[in-house]
Amino acid sequence: MSSVEADDLAPYAATDWRSRVLADPGLVLDDRDLMRALMAANDRQMGGNIVDMRGIAMERLEHRLDRLEDTHRSVIAAAYENLSGTNQIHRAILKLLDQTDFEGFLKALGTDVASTLRVDRIRLVLESAEATTNAAPHIQKLEDVLTLVAPGFAETYITAGRAVPHREVTLRQTGHDSALIFGADAVWIKSEAVMLIDLGAGHLPAMLVMGAEDPNQFRPSQGTDLLAFFAGVFERQMRRWLS
Repeated sequence: MSSVEADDLAPYAATDWRSRVLADPGLVLDDRDLMRALMAANDRQMGGNIVDMRGIAMERLEHRLDRLEDTHRSVIAAAYENLSGTNQIHRAILKLLDQTDFEGFLKALGTDVASTLRVDRIRLVLESAEATTNAAPHIQKLEDVLTLVAPGFAETYITAGRAVPHREVTLRQTGHDSALIFGADAVWIKSEAVMLIDLGAGHLPAMLVMGAEDPNQFRPSQGTDLLAFFAGVFERQMRRWLS
């Protein structure tokens, strides 16, 4: 049997390709690289002195399509991140609701809840008449999650001592006062989420503070709806325990 040379098959291959394209033009139209090659060949055939308006229009449409795809990816990524964050908040709240005593409630905050929310530390900061700017009593077994501070500290800490209104949730990088919250050994905590907690009539203000080693984990440009919801649930649970 005689062998078939590649050159002998070339006409058949071209005919087959032409028939396939005529039968289904989408094979070419849906392939960006192929369309670019065809347009470039068309430009070379027309010469450099002719302006191809169709080619210009196609380039603009391609750029718009690229931007649209980028926007589509960003929207999907944001939606997924929001869904993931919502699930984390829900799981953390369920951890708190599972506790049957106040000590277990606070311990869960610094362990299971912190792990679920993927933060490195959580502190409940309570203002106490027994605390001063230089010293505060310590509560054994809860020192890893509970910090007592002097009256007025929460407002000053959130506003950084400035006479400005503050949000329900403040996201930022940590300052020099953060050592009073997280401990002198926690210099590695670089960003924080600060939530003011209203414990009701007869109680001084409090704060719930989450700290992270990543300086970009909490940024002012981020949304705070989920953290505000978590703080609202935590606040109501605290009032229930204190009553």
